[in-house]
Amino acid sequence: HLDREESGDGPRSGAPHSGKPGRRDGDTAATPGASRPPRNGSTRLPLTLSTRSHVWENGCDHRYLIDRPPADVAPPPTERDAPAWAAAHAAVHGGTTNVEATVQGRAESAVVLRALHVRVVGRRTPLAWSSFAMENGCGGSLTPRAFSVDLDAARPQARPADGNDEGKPIPAVRFPYRVSASDPEVLLINARTAGCDCRWYLELDWTSGDRSGTVRIDDNGAPFRTSGIKGRPAYGYDYGEGAWREGS
Repeated sequence: HLDREESGDGPRSGAPHSGKPGRRDGDTAATPGASRPPRNGSTRLPLTLSTRSHVWENGCDHRYLIDRPPADVAPPPTERDAPAWAAAHAAVHGGTTNVEATVQGRAESAVVLRALHVRVVGRRTPLAWSSFAMENGCGGSLTPRAFSVDLDAARPQARPADGNDEGKPIPAVRFPYRVSASDPEVLLINARTAGCDCRWYLELDWTSGDRSGTVRIDDNGAPFRTSGIKGRPAYGYDYGEGAWREGS
């Protein structure tokens, strides 16, 4: 199976948990069955994959849905500390999930990334929880390979979108891409919903010489989870008062 270097995003979003902090960046977790066996040749894949699902727009703009009163919700974390914060609150991504996937070859010979597919495995009514805004540590961003996913579509697709380099647009580039040991690719997938509590994952098709296969991109072995926030109580944090305030 794929040697996976999971993001350190910790326990998967929206799943019951013990409240223990999530793994930090750099920790690893193997995910058996995370990819389909490659055809024609060795079972060792010619690429590695690392993922992060707690990625905020410009490092600060994100919302989480939480089933707690505001008084029981800790102040917003930085993006780096979001995995542990979200796990401690059993939080679910509100409206949008940004997934950053870094793909790198094991050798200098090229691996061709052919296509990216979206698989929605669950749709329910959006969660009736409150949403909490993350507005801490805004800064620039670099997203050279961006994709947009509408989870409310009948058949969601990962559509190439313009990237961003410190505010300067980077034109969208379509598949295929090539990666090697010295030339990785960073893919940013922006998935959004207004009308469902969606569970979903991605599949990345690759080829290398006469070999080919599919790699699953998910949340530490489980589907990602994103729920709409329309009509839900919305809170922002008042740093002067040290409290969450509705309508912020």
